[in-house]
Amino acid sequence: MRKENAGPSGGSGSQAPGLAPKPTPRYTEGMTRGQIAAFGAAALFGVGIGVGAFTFIYAKGASYLGHDAAACANCHVMSEQFAGWVKSSHRSVAVCNDCHAPHSLIPKYLVKAENGFRHSLMFTTGRFHEPIQITPRNRAVTEGACRHCHEDIVEQMTAPEHSAHRGAQAVSCIRCHGAVGHAEFTATGSPPPGWTRGPELQPRTEP
Repeated sequence: MRKENAGPSGGSGSQAPGLAPKPTPRYTEGMTRGQIAAFGAAALFGVGIGVGAFTFIYAKGASYLGHDAAACANCHVMSEQFAGWVKSSHRSVAVCNDCHAPHSLIPKYLVKAENGFRHSLMFTTGRFHEPIQITPRNRAVTEGACRHCHEDIVEQMTAPEHSAHRGAQAVSCIRCHGAVGHAEFTATGSPPPGWTRGPELQPRTEP
């Protein structure tokens, strides 16, 4: 009878045929640079999503996607303009979007997105003019809205025989009819406190 040699531990020194030896486990200390970068990117993305969601909810962002004029009064700096619209002649026929956003779908939401970002930044940081002023781009949008709704009248005014308004560039609806959208900007008589009348209503500047 053959006797097998014993290993150092007292077990069998032979190994079953066909089985590879088990590798010694190796452990790396810490994370690799790639793992750290991925973790950091995921953390920043999560923080950005969280802050954005909080800001959107806190600022009632969903209300700006609709057509309710009261949404513009979410910012207290717009309270005077909203009150002026409530008293205006256009209250029953037009809301903020009708005059301050293009009427086609894609340009409308591009303008709303641009204004929303700029307003949020300026009102949060407090870096805006008092009283608030419309930008040249938004003034052009509002002028275009006037011409869109009153196209027949504008065509008559710009006709060659109408010398007072000859040429499209000579006509500015909001220069003469600023009070139809916001009653605080009187179209006739004395301008509101802090404003002066030039070619159009503008903030009074100190000498």
